[in-house]
Amino acid sequence: MLKIIISGCSGHMGRVVAELCQGDPQVEVAAGFDVLGPADREFPVFSSPDQFQGEADAVIDFSSPAALDGLLKFARERKIPLVLATTGYTPEQLAQIGAAALEVPIFRSANMSLGINVLLELVKKAASILGDSYDIEIVERHHRRKVDAPSGTALMIADAAASACGHETEYVFERHSVRQPRDKKEIGISAVRGGTIVGEHEIIFAGHDEVMEIKHTALSREIFAQGAVEAAKFMATVKEPGMYDMSMLVK
Repeated sequence: MLKIIISGCSGHMGRVVAELCQGDPQVEVAAGFDVLGPADREFPVFSSPDQFQGEADAVIDFSSPAALDGLLKFARERKIPLVLATTGYTPEQLAQIGAAALEVPIFRSANMSLGINVLLELVKKAASILGDSYDIEIVERHHRRKVDAPSGTALMIADAAASACGHETEYVFERHSVRQPRDKKEIGISAVRGGTIVGEHEIIFAGHDEVMEIKHTALSREIFAQGAVEAAKFMATVKEPGMYDMSMLVK
């Protein structure tokens, strides 16, 4: 049985991951990390990774970018793979993750949903065929508590489209100050925050007299938690340092 640590175990996603692990005979929650410290849970909870002295096969992180330093230090010292499902990292933190991946296996994705990662492949295909004859706009919607905007998934989608469209691109995040016609190289990204929306991402390809839309709607957080658990199972088998992502699971 695989032993998994949940970082951010007292948060919304951490609790969903713990519930899934309880019903999965292949995994066991060895411990939880959370800045709130010990809690009334069925596994021990530590306020800092360096307090944990047990054994584990992988760490699933659904906490916040503020926890990154401690997690990377823990992974390096203990040689335990990380599954980073947190979003909102700064460019400097992304560089830290890349450096750590030279020493330990790290799985990182801004979205752990299988459907989203299939959508990325569809976006690449559409962008490669439609080229610069279609304008690309991305609209993402999330619940009122989400802090980062645009979402990490929206940026993943934009990167997928940019990599395949065959021309120079520029991301535009707001238009209220722009007083000029839309440029062909623009990829527009808009964020909506409200209510309890789990997550919606819509990609619009707008051409002359024709519009094509690709959309993904998450109806529960369980799809992200399940993807993270499957990633942890995969990472428990990985021995080589490096960066890993959802493409390893959808092929």
